[in-house]
Amino acid sequence: MTQANPFPYATDDKRYHTWNYHLRQQFGHKVFKVALDGGFDCPNRDGTVAHGGCTFCSAAGSGDFAGDRTESLETQFLDIKEKMHTKWKDGKYMAYFQAYTNTHAPVEVLREKFESVLKQEGVVGLSIATRPDCLPDDVVEYLADLNKRTYLWVELGLQTVHERTALLINRAHDFQCYVEGVNKLRKHGIRICSHLINGLPLESYEMMMETAREVAKLDVQGIKIHLLHLLKGTPMVKQYEKGMLKFLSQEDYVNLVCDQLEILPPEMIVHRITGDGPIDLMVGPMWSVNKWEVLNSIDAEFKRRNSYQGKYYQENTVRN
Repeated sequence: MTQANPFPYATDDKRYHTWNYHLRQQFGHKVFKVALDGGFDCPNRDGTVAHGGCTFCSAAGSGDFAGDRTESLETQFLDIKEKMHTKWKDGKYMAYFQAYTNTHAPVEVLREKFESVLKQEGVVGLSIATRPDCLPDDVVEYLADLNKRTYLWVELGLQTVHERTALLINRAHDFQCYVEGVNKLRKHGIRICSHLINGLPLESYEMMMETAREVAKLDVQGIKIHLLHLLKGTPMVKQYEKGMLKFLSQEDYVNLVCDQLEILPPEMIVHRITGDGPIDLMVGPMWSVNKWEVLNSIDAEFKRRNSYQGKYYQENTVRN
């Protein structure tokens, strides 16, 4: 006899709080993210805080699947929208400023870019990827205004809570900076999605679990759990060649993700649960290219355990 799904935030057999489920509950229909390149730079590349960028970050500023920055935002949006519209006629859209650091500019520049996309037909919200050290007061005030007018998410790259790893990957901000960034945004009720990466150089299973435990304590509403995938041309390739990086196996990654989800709040929305890159740039792990196999394996492992997101969340909170 098939066991009923014990997880409350699902209408199917998923045992974690999926982004798709959340958007359907919020808007009543399918909503797509349209990944855009706003033409920004990164303070960790241009010398504002450091040079070189995070060692895992691609030449596209982690926007490898975003639009073409040589085109206008309107053209990028309409091109991607047209492709999606052929499959889902009644879909709506969230504009996703993905590449580089999307608050690394004066407010008047941000306003021009964000507002130009918000006025496009079918856009119901905005998601902005940035760094916690790129949230000056005037930018936060503008984001607070946006939050009153549209469905807004701010995505903050944490990756790890461990300072040793942060130095290895040249993140150029500490965990306290991240906490302060979260607090700044939450004062205005702005939704936050934290980015984590599993498989960073020299990180153990327990270190990756500790990152999840710390995120569970923060006032963040969403999470993206990425698998580290190594791309050609990134500084991390040199660390890989020195033996500082060993790729996670698919089995280890699936078990780790399920362990992490079990200690996260059940209401925390899982925007992403794996990661891949352009196959022509991939150094490894090559199994990550088959995203659906990874997702299906996570579903199967949760069923095998008869478990779900948040099963041990209270225990995690008390223990820590």
